[in-house]
Amino acid sequence: MKIAGMFGPPGRYTAFLLCLFLTALSLAIRPVLPSAWVAAAVFGALSLLGVFDLLQRRHSIQRNYPVIGHIRWMAEFVRPEIRQYLIEADEDAAPFSRSQRSLVYQRAKGEAGEHPFGTLLDVYRNGYEFVGHSAAPARPADPASFRITIGGPQCQRPYSASVFNISAMSFGSLSANAIRALNAGAKKGGFSHDTGEGSISPYHLEMGGDIVWEVASGYFGCRTDDGHFDPERFAQQARLEQVKMIEIKLSQGAKPGHGGILPAAKVTPEIAATRGVPMGQDCISPARHSAFSTPLEMMAFITQLRTLSGGKPVGFKLCIGLPWEFMGIVKAMLETGVTPDFIVIDGAEGGTGAAPTEFSDHIGAPMREGLLLAHNTLVGAGLRDRMRIGVAGKIVSAFDIASVLAIGADWANAARGFMFAVGCVQSVSCNTNRCPTGVATQDRLRQRALVVPDKAERVYNFHRQTLKALSDMLAATGLEHPDDLEPHHLVRRISATEIKQFDQLHTFLAPGELVDGNCQDGFYAANWRRASSASFGGVGAGAA
Repeated sequence: MKIAGMFGPPGRYTAFLLCLFLTALSLAIRPVLPSAWVAAAVFGALSLLGVFDLLQRRHSIQRNYPVIGHIRWMAEFVRPEIRQYLIEADEDAAPFSRSQRSLVYQRAKGEAGEHPFGTLLDVYRNGYEFVGHSAAPARPADPASFRITIGGPQCQRPYSASVFNISAMSFGSLSANAIRALNAGAKKGGFSHDTGEGSISPYHLEMGGDIVWEVASGYFGCRTDDGHFDPERFAQQARLEQVKMIEIKLSQGAKPGHGGILPAAKVTPEIAATRGVPMGQDCISPARHSAFSTPLEMMAFITQLRTLSGGKPVGFKLCIGLPWEFMGIVKAMLETGVTPDFIVIDGAEGGTGAAPTEFSDHIGAPMREGLLLAHNTLVGAGLRDRMRIGVAGKIVSAFDIASVLAIGADWANAARGFMFAVGCVQSVSCNTNRCPTGVATQDRLRQRALVVPDKAERVYNFHRQTLKALSDMLAATGLEHPDDLEPHHLVRRISATEIKQFDQLHTFLAPGELVDGNCQDGFYAANWRRASSASFGGVGAGAA
């Protein structure tokens, strides 16, 4: 009772007192049982831990629950793994569901991705989507024919691209072996691999796959010593035969408008050489470009890159934010006559790297809304036929691809889907350098787990099997090529008793109606009036 009164209610200190008692008991019986020293050492260490818990001032739980309080932190530490492997339902998306990951794993192994006993989805819940099939299905087309030509009237070297490609992921975020496997798979499958803003590494070039070089605000791989754009360094790399397109990154879905910093401690000699940055300093990606500050200047930059690259397709990527800013870019196209060859819409649901929580959760338009705005604005401005639109944002299945092609996209990119194909298990530890599968780490010992030839084959299989599934879906709809998909082919449930086709759900502008002044949609008409070619801020911030 005296001890209980000293330490408070007995339950809080039971584990600590038990450790003290067992330590004393082990020491007492050691002359009779020599091996008891092991128990004495174990319980003695736990007793010392309990004393430390009582004296420390940082953690309330340990002060109130010495020894036993550590179980809470242990449980918290393994909670993601327990949930992922033991508790998570097949359709819980966090951020990808077990069903989605299983589909990628199956296809990466060369399997079709079939499952028995009917759908696991609730087809009567709001938001359920499906493709309307035809009573006269078509013959499945060869998936190898699912290609598009990217390159507008001002492009001298158009690129024949697959409708499904690897989205932007940088060397530095991904390991050397992951880059090798992705690029080797792209080479075998005839599709493209976006470098991400970390520039073209030796591991991209080693395997020979088609490259889309992403040029971001840090101008990595083509920068001066003070971080500005270097035309000569750009031209040297842009004219490599392996580089098929140039993509200017304005923003990305995970953290639009934020920029980023790779701390000096993480800048390895390889990363420094690839990005063209000094060792021992933080590698900074500014939130905005220094090469241009208005939509008109951006068009001049596109023209410069197209010339320096030898006439290759040049486009830009962004996550849609303020709608008049994108419309201002389109107005600059009309005013200058300069049009990019492609635009990639990155959705707020995207992102393979670390980002501030508020940016990941609450900034940027979701991919479909961004796609609809970009497609409609270009149609309304009479420019849609001069450029292609790609999209990225949680795309892993043939239906995901079909659903975006139906509402205006020409092709789809995937990042995390291809990460799954090379072995990612969604441990959500990408920012710790302790990726358990060697995908997102610079730790050479961890990278060894990723066997490049095996994973390259899986990347190739995932792409091939996904396009085969897309071919089968199109055939069931009575179509032969992804270009034939239209909004009326896609259907969504909006209530327990009502479904609507996508052409009934969304606004689709008529060609030229924005520039003709005949737009009847209030949202598009108001934002078009506010947009300025002279300023990203709109009419109030510059000339109309």
